[in-house]
Amino acid sequence: MGDWVRYAASRFAEADLGYGHGTEDPLDEAYALVVSALGLGPELPAAHHASRLLLGERQRLRKLIEERIETRRPVPYLTHEAYFAGLRFYVDERVLIPRSPLAELIAARFEPWLEPLAVRRILDLGTGSGALAVACAFAFPDASLVATDISEDALEVARINLRRHGLEARIELRGGDLYGALSHPTVPFDLIVSNPPYVPLALRRTFPPEHRHEPDLAFWAGDDGLNVLRPLLAEAHAHLHPQHGLLAVECGDAAPALWEQLSGEGFVWPDLESGRRDVLLAGVAALRSRVEERVHAR
Repeated sequence: MGDWVRYAASRFAEADLGYGHGTEDPLDEAYALVVSALGLGPELPAAHHASRLLLGERQRLRKLIEERIETRRPVPYLTHEAYFAGLRFYVDERVLIPRSPLAELIAARFEPWLEPLAVRRILDLGTGSGALAVACAFAFPDASLVATDISEDALEVARINLRRHGLEARIELRGGDLYGALSHPTVPFDLIVSNPPYVPLALRRTFPPEHRHEPDLAFWAGDDGLNVLRPLLAEAHAHLHPQHGLLAVECGDAAPALWEQLSGEGFVWPDLESGRRDVLLAGVAALRSRVEERVHAR
């Protein structure tokens, strides 16, 4: 098996492929393709690396390696498999490949900014594959969840993953744009998580071909990347628990435009182990105060 990883890595390096869907370089990409194509988990014991492959397995790998190079489709779309927060998900071109830095905060159950035992209701806005909602369901086993998306295609993929993880009874899927998908009046949520579109349109020309296989709806957010984040942030307080509610949102390329606007008490940009600093944690009181300040300013 190790020979196939080395072969694929060499081919990928020669082809100058783009990465960023859970891998960072040709070797990582080659390993991900090989273990996924063989139906093996990402944490494969080293003893298996010297295993010999069957003829059918070798043929399948050769075909996938060539397809990766010729089509520039990311590995998760070729194998229909992605891992997020240590969990396995089905993915295809109807959804963004899950890779949010929110996984690190979910694993920590958002401590110390949230008391885990107080979390009974969670909202995932723009759920896509359902990865954030499923990861939160495992991190907060006593919570019920609502996951929304404006794309019916994405919700179909999310349903596949809810069934895969046996969470149909705990996670309710709803179609609609942001909070418009919720029934009114809503029972407040203790935690809202979201990985919304945040990429400015000007960056479209810089995207490698691999990213162009993902749905446009999941990326582009106007000239400044804030077309979705503005209403998401402005309306969050109305749907959060009035005492301890927390919003956790990945801001990505739009983060620099928000750092100065949203800082200080109640707004946190945690330093993540990955080195990223583009996730905003906002308490309900701070979100409410900001909305009130804007109203009075008018």
